Amino acid sequence: MSKSASERSCAREASGGFGVSRLRSRYCPKTPIWFKQLTKPASTSALYTLRALLFTAALAVVGPALAADKPPAEFKETAFLLENGMEVVVIPDHRAPIVTHMVWYKVGSADEPPGKSGIAHFFEHLMFKATAHHEAGEFDRAVSDIGGSNNAFTSYDFTAFYETVAPPDLELMMSFEADRMRNLILTDDVVKTERDVILEERRSRIDNNPQAVLDEEVDATLWQNQPYRIPVIGWMQEMQQLNRTDAVAFYYKYYQPSNAVLIVAGDVEPDAVKALAEKTYGKVPRGPDRPPRVRPVEPEQNTKRTVTLSDARVSVPNFSTQWVVPSYGTAKPGEAEALDLLAEILGGGNRSRLYQELVVRQGIASSAGANFEGTMLDDTNFTVYGAPRGDAKLADVEAAVDAEVARIVSDGVTPDELEKAKDRYVRSRILGRDNQNSMADIYGSTLATGGNVQDVQQWPDRIRKVTTDEVKAVAARYLVLDRSTTGYLLPQVKAEN
Repeated sequence: MSKSASERSCAREASGGFGVSRLRSRYCPKTPIWFKQLTKPASTSALYTLRALLFTAALAVVGPALAADKPPAEFKETAFLLENGMEVVVIPDHRAPIVTHMVWYKVGSADEPPGKSGIAHFFEHLMFKATAHHEAGEFDRAVSDIGGSNNAFTSYDFTAFYETVAPPDLELMMSFEADRMRNLILTDDVVKTERDVILEERRSRIDNNPQAVLDEEVDATLWQNQPYRIPVIGWMQEMQQLNRTDAVAFYYKYYQPSNAVLIVAGDVEPDAVKALAEKTYGKVPRGPDRPPRVRPVEPEQNTKRTVTLSDARVSVPNFSTQWVVPSYGTAKPGEAEALDLLAEILGGGNRSRLYQELVVRQGIASSAGANFEGTMLDDTNFTVYGAPRGDAKLADVEAAVDAEVARIVSDGVTPDELEKAKDRYVRSRILGRDNQNSMADIYGSTLATGGNVQDVQQWPDRIRKVTTDEVKAVAARYLVLDRSTTGYLLPQVKAEN
């Protein structure tokens, strides 16, 4: 049975930086709400740092490599370019007879034309429609018949489609993906029907969820000029106007081999993958070269802003404070790595300062943490968040979080906690190879946002070089409360009679 329309668009956890997986803003009808760092502040902060990848089995496979911070030889990645401009990365992993096949398009919601918000996510849905060679639903049925799985997701900077199957079925997946890269049949009826689907998604996943509504308002306040201020799913009034002309124009502008990255991770050999890629994707015309992805530049921010939403459905309040900071794509050498480690030390899990101080010692918070969304094409955001526990007040939690930030700004971090944070990061990168999807995500998101294979491979060495002075410097430079945006989600106060 093929997937329903509401199952086709899925959020996956992306890499924050190159080593540690963090939750990113991607729309997913299969999940309760937008997966964003501040989406679930009442959850334990461990949910916002590492995936559940660090299984005991991974230690047996990659444990000997940990001391050297290097992956085993059998995990050596291979990269090449097809004649039509499609980038390909192969990540062999022969421990199990499965393979993950992903196609990443270098287009996301931040690339949408003005007034057409939501077209990137909308078109992700339309990619599951009929082509000149396959009827609607045939791709899904083929994956189901061979016992595989498939889905897709849209983010600010990219759109990706993926399948996990047995190695003998890889060629079939490639042929389906190559076909829909150029041969979709989009009629007015098809477009209208799917538009109704995404409008309903917005009503059920955003408009019906106070946290999601607040998240949108915070983004629109944090970003003054950058298109990251517009939600990935789009604004309702603009989504309602999307039509076949918009969809076809978007398709022919962005869905072409020279604007795509193919990631194949699993029980495969690079030479065999290259032959299959040339046989399938290699036959798709290159298409016109895309100009550089130049977006509006964010102005200097000089004010503190707050966004407050009170709702009767809220039982436990929460807050998040965000700053605009450089990403791996825009930072000066070493800054993004320092921000990654700052987020880990400050609020990256149950060993972090925020968790230990607010949850363990003071006992005033049910959750407290920090997040740096490093893998973005343009500047990104650094977030701290918290929610109270028991009789504690939200103001007390916020004050305690601010105090921990101020302590790092003034005193920095210790060599010992920095080294432990580095160890956790680098080891998570190696142990993350226990999951094919994780490695495909890391390479795909990096290449789709302007990075390359060497950036991923050299990431552990760059992390190791970060100093305590550099961590303190980025904290002092960027985590300034007078240039922050804070969102408050509060219970609705009942009016007195």
